[in-house]
Amino acid sequence: MLSCLTVQDTQNVYGAETVNPELVRQQLECVAEDTPIHAVKTGALGSAAVVDVLVDFLEKYPDIPVITDPVIKAAGGGDLADDELLAAMKGRLFPLAEMITPNGIELALLGESENPDEAARKLLDKGCVSVLATGGHGTGVHITNTLYNDSPTPMSWDVERIGGEYHGTGCTLAAAIAAGRAQGLSPRAAISQAQNYVHRTILHALEVGKGQPVPDRGILWEQ
Repeated sequence: MLSCLTVQDTQNVYGAETVNPELVRQQLECVAEDTPIHAVKTGALGSAAVVDVLVDFLEKYPDIPVITDPVIKAAGGGDLADDELLAAMKGRLFPLAEMITPNGIELALLGESENPDEAARKLLDKGCVSVLATGGHGTGVHITNTLYNDSPTPMSWDVERIGGEYHGTGCTLAAAIAAGRAQGLSPRAAISQAQNYVHRTILHALEVGKGQPVPDRGILWEQ
């Protein structure tokens, strides 16, 4: 579904315009009437009105796993969410999502704390089922992705850091997790498979512009 049209390249996002919420509603209803839906992944939503439409739709399908990538800023710094949209996501969408996948910057903003553990716990206390804090924007030899849920101890996965910045890794990870859940994998297995897939897309990243390389999403899943 298209919910937000952007003006962007491999360097930044320069503009964005929300799709008419009624058109989003029609897209959702059209697809749902024609095709079984096994998982949902959300990205840049554009406006609080679109969130309302999406929530109305998701409430009809409570058994479908929803993976929400809370897109707030582009890698180059461009804004993709205002305060009204953030409030709508936190108040209405996050409680319906099986998992949200914020990067470090998004987690600090949404959880109102620079401490990842504290920020994640605040989001859980406000209704999130689970928070996968992604570490792609950090430093160090490994990327550490940490899953917070009702378990007293978070679960972490380490992946070798390739180095550099890439355009769209967070989106790729969230989409790959949703694909795994659609295949019937458990959330943890879907995360593991998705991490391996994203790692391979980065190893084969494409230099398509003057800015960040783009993960090669044409790479086949490892069986």
